[in-house]
Amino acid sequence: MCKGVDAVAVVNKMWELTGHDTAAAYVKRLDPKKPLAMQFAKSIEWSSQCMGEDAEALPGKTDNEAYLKHHGCPWFDWHKRLGLLAEDRPGCDVWFQVTIDDINRQFGTKLRFETTEALPDGGACCLRRFWVEK
Repeated sequence: MCKGVDAVAVVNKMWELTGHDTAAAYVKRLDPKKPLAMQFAKSIEWSSQCMGEDAEALPGKTDNEAYLKHHGCPWFDWHKRLGLLAEDRPGCDVWFQVTIDDINRQFGTKLRFETTEALPDGGACCLRRFWVEK
């Protein structure tokens, strides 16, 4: 519909804007005096479940680490059905990174994340690790 427009850039911009809005909402719920990684994972678990995603927050080896596991996701199903899997994980990663960057700016923390497994990459789930650098 919009010739010459980079569709992936538009999608990533949408996820960037969504990340800023998500961080603003999460900042109201998070307590920087408590372990942040699990609080963040639980916040995503809650909002993911509200959107129909099958997600669970899991503890890490220490209080500074947590995991978020998506067993199923309507975003993934939608991207797969429309042949847009190449947009799925990058969009999620932009959303996570922007959300975390905003939270870190607000709290002066060093929350980090990595995607260790992803449905669009052929994984059995989407698994993300969150940790706070000291």
